[in-house]
Amino acid sequence: MKPAFSKTRVLAFLRVGAIYLVAFLAAFGTYHGVDVESFLLRIFLADLAATLFVFTMSTLHHNTSIYDPYWSVAPMVLVLVYVDSWNPASALMVFIIFAWGIRLTINWARGWSGLADEDWRYAMFRRRYPRVFVFINLFGLHVMPTLVVFLVMLPAYAFLQAEPGLSLLVVLGAALSLGATGIQLLSDEQLRRFHRRQPGVICREGLWRFSRHPNYFGEILMWFGVYVMMLGVAGDAYLLVIGPIVNLLMFLSISLPLMERRLSSYEGYAQYEEEVSLLIPLPEGRKITQLFTRRSG
Repeated sequence: MKPAFSKTRVLAFLRVGAIYLVAFLAAFGTYHGVDVESFLLRIFLADLAATLFVFTMSTLHHNTSIYDPYWSVAPMVLVLVYVDSWNPASALMVFIIFAWGIRLTINWARGWSGLADEDWRYAMFRRRYPRVFVFINLFGLHVMPTLVVFLVMLPAYAFLQAEPGLSLLVVLGAALSLGATGIQLLSDEQLRRFHRRQPGVICREGLWRFSRHPNYFGEILMWFGVYVMMLGVAGDAYLLVIGPIVNLLMFLSISLPLMERRLSSYEGYAQYEEEVSLLIPLPEGRKITQLFTRRSG
């Protein structure tokens, strides 16, 4: 169900906006205040300062979901900082990051009802591990995602510093990233509309017929697309694939198992799991391993 639009909810968004404004000022002050020669290290320290402020505020409000929009807002700030000169290719990169970031931020805002609304995963950690939750919260739910965001944005930095042009790989990577954002937009909207009609039921409509987590697939593909764009202008920086790979591993080892465990209690999920691919969209009844084997008969 869509959260009601109320004065309390508006005030909650205003408070989160104020928190992020102060976090930006903390990052700005850190960037200009630290005596470090490396540009990227100064950026990372500024990023970390903003994260620590958001962590402090989420702790004071007892709501780790205050950090959630950081994942989508930070790349939009970073890409503007990374632009060295404006041309069609750099404008394309900025557009891609902003299209992805604005969509994801709006998606979070549509589903967040206010300061009393905390993501079920954070609430679970808080309930199960009360004595060490402060450490889980700081390092696992704030610092680690900030590090992942910093890493996935490194190919964008290399791209924007290389005075890029519109090569074939740049166009291919852009198509992958924009397509990934479209997959996220479509799958999230299909899921939202389905659950308005049938709350608590497994969605097997639209993209959810072909993947149990098409929105996660889109998120992962987005950053590999940015990496492919970078290869088109800065191929010698190929090791920056570490960013999208770390992001992929985070989803495979944390996000997907948590979501699968939660959904396993839904009626009919065992059959859904048997018939539909976990991540990569495939025809119904096919798994990724079946692509390399023949069906009998």
